[in-house]
Amino acid sequence: MKSFMMKEVHAGSKWLLVDAGGAILGRMAAEIATALMGKNKPTYTPHVDTGDYVVVVNAEKIKVTGKKAQDKEYDYYTLFPGGHKYVSFAEMMAKKPERVVELAVKRMLPKNRTGRRMLTRLKVYRGPEHPHQAQEPEKIEIG
Repeated sequence: MKSFMMKEVHAGSKWLLVDAGGAILGRMAAEIATALMGKNKPTYTPHVDTGDYVVVVNAEKIKVTGKKAQDKEYDYYTLFPGGHKYVSFAEMMAKKPERVVELAVKRMLPKNRTGRRMLTRLKVYRGPEHPHQAQEPEKIEIG
């Protein structure tokens, strides 16, 4: 019996809509990463990008468990001497809740060229409105 290998030209992508209102960040990010990689499809092939587009709305209403809301920090480097900076989870949620979701999903994707291409198909929005109505995204339930 031969193994099935998907070709890039045959990989069709759907548009999925995720409402993040009240969802747990890590569990939601895991399901989104699975959809972006295409692991939820029977035609999954590791070296071919077979994933779907994912639109996330209400990013400002996500939840985290435990003491992560007080303890979690995001760090970055400014490329200047002494430029190691930290931003708390609460501060990041106040300024850029979209970035919190993007970083959670990004860290669950492969760390290579394919993973970076998958991340371009993730669209995250702060409120309930999004500009992708023409693609008719299919609403999926998380958790």
